[in-house]
Amino acid sequence: MSWLERTELLVKEEGLQKLQKAHVLVVGLGGVGSFAAEFIARAGVGKMTIVDGDAFDETNKNRQLPALDSTIGKSKAAVMEARIKEINPDIELTVLKEFLSPERAFELVTPEFDYVMDCIDSLTPKLNLIIAAKRKKVKLISSMGAGGKLDASKVKVSDISNTKECLFARQIRKRLKKVNINKGIRAVYSTEIQIAESVKETDGSNYKRSFYGTISYMPAAFGLQAASEVINYLLRK
Repeated sequence: MSWLERTELLVKEEGLQKLQKAHVLVVGLGGVGSFAAEFIARAGVGKMTIVDGDAFDETNKNRQLPALDSTIGKSKAAVMEARIKEINPDIELTVLKEFLSPERAFELVTPEFDYVMDCIDSLTPKLNLIIAAKRKKVKLISSMGAGGKLDASKVKVSDISNTKECLFARQIRKRLKKVNINKGIRAVYSTEIQIAESVKETDGSNYKRSFYGTISYMPAAFGLQAASEVINYLLRK
C-alpha cells in the first residue's frame, strides 16, 4: 500500500503525477516555512529545494514545527532535510544552508521551479526574493506578518495589492512600488488588526529591527494557506 493512497483517492493518478513532476522552492524554514515545506512534502511533490541559514534556538519552540530541545543549535535546513526524507525517501531534495543575498536570490530563482514559497521574515531578503521571481516570471507566494495576531480565521490569500491590516505587508508594498511592482504577487496575510503592545525592538541584526509576539498556530496557519495555494495550482496546471 502506497503512503500516498489517500492523496490519490482525492486527486486521482493524474493529480498525483502532476505533484510528483513538480519542483517547489521553499525559502525560510521558521514558523511559516517549516509547516509549508512539510505540507508540500506530504502532498507528494517530487522535487523540493529548501533554503535557510539559521539554527534553532529555544525561542523557536513556541511555533516552529521541528523545534525541540533535541534540535536546539542544529541547522534548520539539516533538521528539515532529515524530516522530509523520512516522509518521502524518494523525494529529490536540494538543501541550501544559507541566507539569501540580493545576488544569490536572483541566481537561485529560475524557471525550473513551478512555484517559489517565500517564508522569509526579514524585509530585505524577502524583497530580493520577490523581485527576483517577478523579474524572471516565476510563480511566487509570499507570507506576510503572522506576528501580533491571534485569530486564525482571518488568514487569507490574495494579490499583495489587496492586503490590509498588516504593517509588514505595507512596508513590502511601499518598497516594491519603488521598483514599479504594484501587483501580481500572491500573498498570505491576516485581516486582523495587530496587537500593538506585542512588539519588541531589536539590535537590527539579520535585517530585523523589531518583531511581534507570536502564538503556536498562527505561523502554521500561514504555512497551511501558502501550501494549499501552491498544491491547488500544481493540480490545475
